[in-house]
Amino acid sequence: MADRLEIEGVVEAVRDVVGVAGSIALHEPEFSGNEKTYLNHCIDSTFVSSIGEFVDRFEAMLSERTGSRHAIACVNGTAALQVALQLAGVRTNDEVIVPALTFVATANSVSFSGAVPHFLDSESRTLGLSAKALAERLDAIGERGPQGIRNAETGRRIAAIVPMHAFGHPVDLAGLMEVAETWNIPVVEDATESLGTLYRNRHTGTFGLLSALSFNGNKIITTGGGGAILTGDDELARRAKHITTTAKLPHRWAFDHDEIGYNFRLPNLNAALGCAQLEQLDDFVERKRRLAARYRAAFERIPGIKVFVEPVGARSNYWLNALLLDENEAEQRDELLDALNDAGVMSRPAWTLLHWLPMYRECPRGSLPVAESLARRIVNVPSSARLAHA
Repeated sequence: MADRLEIEGVVEAVRDVVGVAGSIALHEPEFSGNEKTYLNHCIDSTFVSSIGEFVDRFEAMLSERTGSRHAIACVNGTAALQVALQLAGVRTNDEVIVPALTFVATANSVSFSGAVPHFLDSESRTLGLSAKALAERLDAIGERGPQGIRNAETGRRIAAIVPMHAFGHPVDLAGLMEVAETWNIPVVEDATESLGTLYRNRHTGTFGLLSALSFNGNKIITTGGGGAILTGDDELARRAKHITTTAKLPHRWAFDHDEIGYNFRLPNLNAALGCAQLEQLDDFVERKRRLAARYRAAFERIPGIKVFVEPVGARSNYWLNALLLDENEAEQRDELLDALNDAGVMSRPAWTLLHWLPMYRECPRGSLPVAESLARRIVNVPSSARLAHA
């Protein structure tokens, strides 16, 4: 078991890496580019809501940066994922497979679609949804039928698979896509934390039928609040833009709508901020990778704990750096978190596993030994790009 001296050593190591006195945020935005210029231009134009040049520009920049054929900007990542699931064919009383180890918005988006989340395990080398767990679970409960794949235990259709790239590290996309294709179940990537991350030299969010990005204030780039849907499908992109703008039919003055839609369009003011941020993404990623390398070097000789390193074949954005306690040190996690935060170093555990939350306790799930182990052992430490300059 780790003693107090070792915990103090961890705190000292983190302080040495960040090299900043005083309180240190977990992840904060940085505005050192054209943000003020673009925002002033937007204000001067008076187009600050859902119409304006910056929305179109931001979508084009996202498309170019990610290699996705289409990008549709939305008010936040949760809304983007909800619409992506709807466009993938998820309907009321379907089931959607998601990792138990993810932010609650992944499951909430499923619930907003009227469906039921079905929780599966993660793998330790990626922190994301396990292809092996997925294959074994589908072999155990999957039944093929005229309406698709049905869960033999619940009778519900399994309508989609949603891997989430935790802390900016890509899941085993090759393995997951192979299983999904075998069972003919669409994949919708939760890429909300992985803008700027590559898997086998291809951007995350471009492997599934659709994906969702997030630009919340704590993400690698921010629009204040915001998200986007990525897809390579022309018709799905058209539908995404249509239903996120209240399903209004184009007309000079008439207000005609042909289906139930959402007021999910990203405002031009937010998109102006996003354009300036996206211009700096490569620099943000490079600095965050340097910071991650410093964390790795600092913890090489500290027993009982290690820094999570990007999976083989990945080039991660290292959105949040994760320390992993050894299993026999897991009971020290909360003591370590208290010590770090008491020292002014904002740190946090991983999210509470979704099947432990009251509203999701009765949802279907497979065996979750890896996710439960990871949840006991993860500590996220300060990861702002500016810390690479310290």
